[in-house]
Amino acid sequence: MKRRGFILGKFMPPHAGHVALCRAAAAMVEELTILVCSMPHDDMPGEQRTQWMREIFPDCRIVSFCGDVPQHPSESDEFWPIWTGITHDAHPEPINFVFAGEDYGMELARRVGGTFIPLGARILGADGRGLGGLSGTIIRDNPAKYWKYLPAPVRRDQVKTIVLHGSESVGKSTLAKQLAEHWDTPWVPEYGRSHCEMHGNDLTPADLETIAAAHQAMIEAAREWSGPVLISDTDWLMTRAWSMMLLGRELSGPAYELADLYLYLPPNLPWVDDGTRMFAQETQRVRFDALCRDELAAHHAKVAVIDAPPGDRLEQALAAIAAL
Repeated sequence: MKRRGFILGKFMPPHAGHVALCRAAAAMVEELTILVCSMPHDDMPGEQRTQWMREIFPDCRIVSFCGDVPQHPSESDEFWPIWTGITHDAHPEPINFVFAGEDYGMELARRVGGTFIPLGARILGADGRGLGGLSGTIIRDNPAKYWKYLPAPVRRDQVKTIVLHGSESVGKSTLAKQLAEHWDTPWVPEYGRSHCEMHGNDLTPADLETIAAAHQAMIEAAREWSGPVLISDTDWLMTRAWSMMLLGRELSGPAYELADLYLYLPPNLPWVDDGTRMFAQETQRVRFDALCRDELAAHHAKVAVIDAPPGDRLEQALAAIAAL
């Protein structure tokens, strides 16, 4: 007869303490059911947390419950009958073990007929600087501080993408590198530059569509290795501006996901010829800058203007990211 185990939690978000608890539980049973609980107006949707848990624990049975129900026995005399019913619905088979890192597991196990297995450091108040000190609340308050304790699927979906946006020779690459060094995270260089260095500056509509697609693909590929902030030197919105500037026509390729924040740099630095830049005349720079700003406005992007002198730009950009 199978030994069956049961765990419930909010997993908002899943973190290393949850992973340790669930992996230890899975090692003790032949079948582990994990119930992801949510309320309709949670900050993190229950569907997303359920998907994360399915990615993290593909060999476990992951089920979900969403409802406006009491969260503590003090809230209702019906707390335990309600949660006993929710548990039976999620796990209709006999439960051998109820696993939890908190003492509510004792009463739940008594009501569903299983043995309580109190796993983890948290229930003993131990390892407060490590797994025992983790909670969804402190992680939501400061995800960057606890980034290393988040499983890969959670990190991937919680990364904030910051894009440097603006016309030629405004310092985007320099600031991107500075921001990446500050955050100790990878940064995505401008694909259009490497494309032009390999194929020349005589760009066709097909070239521009390729540039937009390739750059977006590079952003998505970097997410897995990113810290809480992923820096990108331009994205598809800049390619749209290039299309208007070069060809006088809108980019016909697909729309991609917007970044979480665009750091717009106006053309207030001297134009420098690096071999791939094209528009040195002041009238050209003004027009290109207007096209860049038009794309941000047309797509209702979240924008912070970085217009400080070069020595102060990093501080101004970091303040904008902190506000995000």
